[in-house]
Amino acid sequence: MPQVTWKMANGDTIVADVKAGTTLMEAALDNDVPEIIGECGGCLSCATCHVFVDPAWEDKVGSTDDMEDAMLDVTDVPKKANSRLSCQITMSDELDGLILEVPA
Repeated sequence: MPQVTWKMANGDTIVADVKAGTTLMEAALDNDVPEIIGECGGCLSCATCHVFVDPAWEDKVGSTDDMEDAMLDVTDVPKKANSRLSCQITMSDELDGLILEVPA
């Protein structure tokens, strides 16, 4: 099963096996990742699952579409070039080892 690592702002990490086909927001909620709220349940309407994708993985997770990019403009923590909403990233075998930074 593919694995993902969430790096917290305080230096803690959470590592979990995530079933392919699961969004990383769902996986974060299932693994009690702090600061990932997923208020809208993954409907792309709240931006409470904001993460920064490790630069080594940016090309593999793909880029934002216009709607996701607009939602990233309203996050509590300003977006960066590697910002994504984790509800829009679906785990796959190709993403095994993915590293995400969770903004404070």
